Amino acid sequence: MSRTYVTHLECSMTGQAYAAGELHNLSEAGKPLLVRYDLPAIKAAVARDELASRPATLWRYRELLPVEPEHIVSLGEVMTPLIELPTSAAKLGVPGEQVIVKDEGRLPTGSFKARGLALAVSMAKQLGVERIAMPTNGNAGAALAAYGSRAGIETFVFCPHDTPEINVREIALQGAHTYRVNGLIDVCGRIVGEGKQAAGWFDVSTLKEPYRIEGKKTMGLELVEQLGWEVPDVIFYPTGGGTGLIGMWKAFAELEALGWLGQQRPRMVAVQAEGCAPMVRAYEQGEEFAQRWEDAHTVAAGIRVPAAVGDFLILRAVRESGGFATAVSDADIEQARVDAAQDDGLLLCPEGAATFAAYRHALADGQVSRDDRVVLFNCGSGLKYPMPDQAGFVDADAEVDYAALLAAAEA
Repeated sequence: MSRTYVTHLECSMTGQAYAAGELHNLSEAGKPLLVRYDLPAIKAAVARDELASRPATLWRYRELLPVEPEHIVSLGEVMTPLIELPTSAAKLGVPGEQVIVKDEGRLPTGSFKARGLALAVSMAKQLGVERIAMPTNGNAGAALAAYGSRAGIETFVFCPHDTPEINVREIALQGAHTYRVNGLIDVCGRIVGEGKQAAGWFDVSTLKEPYRIEGKKTMGLELVEQLGWEVPDVIFYPTGGGTGLIGMWKAFAELEALGWLGQQRPRMVAVQAEGCAPMVRAYEQGEEFAQRWEDAHTVAAGIRVPAAVGDFLILRAVRESGGFATAVSDADIEQARVDAAQDDGLLLCPEGAATFAAYRHALADGQVSRDDRVVLFNCGSGLKYPMPDQAGFVDADAEVDYAALLAAAEA
């Protein structure tokens, strides 16, 4: 039996097959490659209920992953929890159990980027890569640096000049050669792509290699298992490059082929910021591909992606699912972050807060109902982002006026 169940890679646009076990970036058509598996063999080899006895990490789905076991590069990729927002839901007139956050901030390096980069770096190690590079808005670079160091692979990371400082320092501290660039992430991506021959690195940019999507699809595998092998009614997903949205859609199809899931699907909602919403514009205009968004800006740096190589795959998943694409303002993002923290004690990252803001708008507009069970993806730890200074001051050398403290608290 094969050491993995991978049969081949496939162009996501043309269906052309490519050999597994070789290094690939995009297909000849310039589109992402998808990993294909011998699903009947997997169905014969493993029963769905066997998974419950395995360690609670993404590697429990090993038959649906491409890496050979001895090449796995891991930092402890735990299953991330589903957290209800009961107070927030009550304020919206929704049952508390209907609004669930999947908190990806619990993963290594504090974001869901750990899933994709764990697989990409593991496969790079398996295929003999010694040097890799990528552009990043922050969290992906941190994950690449960490897993690259773990694997002993040299890493180069290029960040837009206004990438959050904590991310830039995190990337560098974890061993990557780190550079700020006077341009957005697509400009950084151009530098990586143009440098492949001169610098001799492998490009692991979003969807420009086949394996980050396989790591991200474990969000869908995990979510379905956590919900008792059912899907939610709606998934709100913060969408920049869209790897996770595409990956989950792939995961649901594979689970159905295995007989582990029926034909039901959640409505997939691509959430973007008003200052960078190429998918929303393409969705609303009925386009298959998205034009580059000029002058992209938002407080949610992770979804500030003016052009995505997987645009047609994002739009395909949204439309096939009966979902939609929507954009929210920075003001709404920031307010949603404050509300989730103060009402339910959950510190969202800005991109995660965007999904909460989008849900509130969709509920008000009738795009989702109060009976829908929704999952909001919080893609990173809120601790990695700036927070407002709202603390008061107490002079320890003077008599403390406790009545004044209480009055201030009630104001």
